[in-house]
Amino acid sequence: MKQLTLALFFSLIMISMVQEDKTVYDFKVTDIDGKEFDFSSLKGKKILVVNVASKCGLTPQYTKLQELYEKYKDNNFVIVGFPANNFNGQEPGTDEEIKTFCTLNYNVSFPMMSKIDVVGENKAPIYKWLTEKAENGKLDTEVQWNFQKFMIDENGHLVDFVPPREDPFCDKIVKWIE
Repeated sequence: MKQLTLALFFSLIMISMVQEDKTVYDFKVTDIDGKEFDFSSLKGKKILVVNVASKCGLTPQYTKLQELYEKYKDNNFVIVGFPANNFNGQEPGTDEEIKTFCTLNYNVSFPMMSKIDVVGENKAPIYKWLTEKAENGKLDTEVQWNFQKFMIDENGHLVDFVPPREDPFCDKIVKWIE
């Protein structure tokens, strides 16, 4: 019985250590063109993950996000956009419609992924990792609205997040990038 208890104890320790070592590089998602996107392809880069929407009062942030991407993309920085229709139906389009909207209206050239859920029962695994301390080892938070920004370091670890209404060029993000 004592050996069984010890084995269970060490197994639990190993499981918790594995959870803490999970990084964004463990995720593969589908991009807006329907192709697999492997986050491990971004190793060594700072990553800003943003849930986006086309019919939101914050949609003009696409302009600033694109400017931020253009300014820092050659400094091992990338933005990854995840369209989501979780807040008042503000992203109702198909992936193709979203891509066309972003390209025509905002010249978006940073990687865009396929539409996902960022809250609720069907929350995408990457957003479970971003929002649950048990997954990311850093913090618990909920996505408050469209355009919440998650900062991930060069080693694939969650650093922090910036609320939706914060400008993409806020001090917190710029200091983190630089």
